[in-house]
Amino acid sequence: MRVYNTLSKRKEEFVTLEPGKVKMYVCGPTVYNLIHIGNARPMIVFDTVRRYLEHKGYEVNYVSNFTDVDDKIIAKANEEGVSSQEISERYIAECKKDMEALNVRPATTHPRATQEIDGMIAMIQTLVDKGFAYDVDGTVYFRTRKFQEYGKLSHKNLDDLRSGNRSLLVTGEDQKEDPLDFVLWKPKKEGEPSWPSPWSDGRPGWHIECSVMSKKYLGEQIDIHAGGEDLIFPHHENEIAQSECCNGKEFAKYWLHNAFLNIDNRKMSKSLGNFFTVREILEKYDPQVLRFFMLSAHYRSPLNFSADLMEAAKNGLDRIRNAVSNLKYLMECGAPAGDQSGSAAPNAAGGKQDSISRDADSGMTTEEEGLLAAIKAYEVKFDEAMDDDFNTADAIAVIFELVKFANSNLSSGNSRVLLQAVYDEIVRLSDILGLIVEEKEELLDADIEALIAERQAARKAKNFARADEIRNQLADQGITLLDTREGVKWKRA
Repeated sequence: MRVYNTLSKRKEEFVTLEPGKVKMYVCGPTVYNLIHIGNARPMIVFDTVRRYLEHKGYEVNYVSNFTDVDDKIIAKANEEGVSSQEISERYIAECKKDMEALNVRPATTHPRATQEIDGMIAMIQTLVDKGFAYDVDGTVYFRTRKFQEYGKLSHKNLDDLRSGNRSLLVTGEDQKEDPLDFVLWKPKKEGEPSWPSPWSDGRPGWHIECSVMSKKYLGEQIDIHAGGEDLIFPHHENEIAQSECCNGKEFAKYWLHNAFLNIDNRKMSKSLGNFFTVREILEKYDPQVLRFFMLSAHYRSPLNFSADLMEAAKNGLDRIRNAVSNLKYLMECGAPAGDQSGSAAPNAAGGKQDSISRDADSGMTTEEEGLLAAIKAYEVKFDEAMDDDFNTADAIAVIFELVKFANSNLSSGNSRVLLQAVYDEIVRLSDILGLIVEEKEELLDADIEALIAERQAARKAKNFARADEIRNQLADQGITLLDTREGVKWKRA
């Protein structure tokens, strides 16, 4: 497997720090509003990377944080007249709903910045003790120039930054030793959340948060650090500086970054009126269509969002789902199983095939055994695409080839073993990409009412585990329960 490493600017063979295990950190959202479709791209992309690594047999420790203390959160809280915690709790919950809808699996750990303040203070203190950081009136800065390799990820030169790129500098130059030094800790302002520290009552800088959370949940060295390309500088560059100066060793082996998402060939912006939340898109499209769309291009390629491209994604996903549905129909309408030697089976046109010899155990003909063997080539081709820097676009193309194979070669006259094998392979390869292509059996109203009655009985008997199990079962089917004074009401999503 080869992955493109932003650090070296080339594809490298993927070799983990510990055989069979992957330690992976992905920068999560700042939770002050509903996530937008730009946030969704890294969530979907790196969830797919994780799924593929697990498919390859790796044990993946996947950590993705929530930044729950930030200027934008504080501004939102002040605007609404509530606490910053209320804002962050609200939007963490909403973010998790959107992630679930997009079939993004929960991380092994979802740390929150506000719960890791002690670790941040400890790391900052270490940097101060080692001479990499200094305190000016309660603000602690990192001495950027003291880290000789600063700029190795973004491939930026410090002198060029200082002379020609003032927009990249952090504010507060007057009290710094160097304009390029960045904040590790800042004193509180009126009305802001704060924590006590050796330097001042205040809060951490953004960059130190991820260094600390990564170290706590994954260790001093990790295999993969990932996020959007907008985080390369200064966020990820600063993470490297902090972590490597504190720990004295390489922070991350591989740095993966997804490219930007544009809207109708323009950068997404509220001022341009082309800013869309995931929730707004899901009002118009199946969540799986958005996931399919995000994976239809290589993650390092810029991706353009438009109504036409979403329709194309919908049609592409429908093509796969229709093939899966058709295979299921063919199996149900009488495909021969084992013990069918010499029998005649209906063909696709509804007539009878000539008497053919089938294996007594599998019900397969010699020709079908050849088709079954051919299926394995698609899995090999799929893995080759994903082994080449997680090329999901080519992996989807392989699934389309398998769909074409099914549509061209299979009918109700084929054995159940062959039909099931092709069905399973399409579903399995799609699942590695996090794409749900099987249609769920929709519960009848009577079935829903019966389950609700069983849940009520379970609650009365104080069997709350069973009651929760039924609620979750209904939720998986898109059924929402509402406990009211008049009893339990329900609605379909």
